[in-house]
Amino acid sequence: MKIIVHPRVHERHPDITDEDVYSAWIGCIRQRNRPGTRIVVGAGYDIRGRLLEFTARHIQGDDDWWLVYHAMRCTRKTLKELNLEPPRKPRRTT
Repeated sequence: MKIIVHPRVHERHPDITDEDVYSAWIGCIRQRNRPGTRIVVGAGYDIRGRLLEFTARHIQGDDDWWLVYHAMRCTRKTLKELNLEPPRKPRRTT
C-alpha cells in the first residue's frame, strides 16, 4: 500500500508533516468508508502522540495507492463519525 500526502495538508496545517500523516495511517485506531464512495475517514496517532483525523481517496491503478487530502488534529465531529468517545474535559475544582 502506498500513501501520497497532498500538499494542501501542509498549506492548511503547517505543523503536520508527511511523517505525522504516515504514522497516523499506520497507527490508525478506527477508520470507515464513506458510503457510495472510495473515500475513507480515519483517526490515528502521529509520531508526537497527537490524535489526527485524515481523509483519503483510493486511486485506481495497478498498485494500492491512497491520496490523503485532509489531515489535522482530530475533531469531535470526526470522533462522532467514527463512533469514538471524545476525551473528557477535566472537572474544575473550586
